[in-house]
Amino acid sequence: MKFSTKALTLAVLSSTATMAMAEDNALSKLGLSFSGSAAVTSDYRFRGMTQTLSDPAVQAGFTLSHSSGLYAALWGSNVNFGEADPHLELDPSIGYTTALALSPTFKPTLDVGVVEYNYPSATSKFNWTEFYAKLIFADVLVKGSSLLTNVNYTNDWAAVGGNSWNFNVGYSAPFGDTGFGGLANVGYTTMDKKALADGNDNYVDWKVGVNYAVKSIPGVTAELAAVGTNIDTDGFTNSAKRGVETGAVFTLTKAF
Repeated sequence: MKFSTKALTLAVLSSTATMAMAEDNALSKLGLSFSGSAAVTSDYRFRGMTQTLSDPAVQAGFTLSHSSGLYAALWGSNVNFGEADPHLELDPSIGYTTALALSPTFKPTLDVGVVEYNYPSATSKFNWTEFYAKLIFADVLVKGSSLLTNVNYTNDWAAVGGNSWNFNVGYSAPFGDTGFGGLANVGYTTMDKKALADGNDNYVDWKVGVNYAVKSIPGVTAELAAVGTNIDTDGFTNSAKRGVETGAVFTLTKAF
């Protein structure tokens, strides 16, 4: 019985691996590739602001890419805004990415697309659409590092209406061959309407942290970061303050 169970397990694992390889081969023949990730985080922060009342979140994302540079993606997470709904965020996006050959040795990556912030469990209007453009520079200052600059635009910020722009700069770099790395980014959001909770029409958000690629488990990364904003919290409840002030966020991610 023990031998049969072991044999059955090996057979299932073998057939699963064979099917996965067959699917990969079929996709590659069409110029397609598939990637994804799953994560758990102590607090889902979007541009510095909590989306879960500072509670944990489970997240996953999948991307189907074509060799032409076109791609389609879907990303999801649980959310909690302190109301009866929504409880789920599901963001589809489509885009195009290409290398800009500015010189033989300088080839930043351009990524442009559109994303729909979608809340299927909501009974009222929460959904909104945003366009984005990113420039990604590899090996800046040190090998293995990445410098990201991006601009985002919407005419319906957070479904409250009005034009809004978001500008962001981020940098990440490994600490040699230790498996550890550092990251930092700062963003600025401005909008037509004074729709923020503090009555303003703009704010700054930031993130500074360290990460570690778990060598014993390929694709697993642990990250600890300080995330916050400069939103004025005078008059806020303690819970509301915690959701926008600088706080520690731990995230564990598995890429596949």
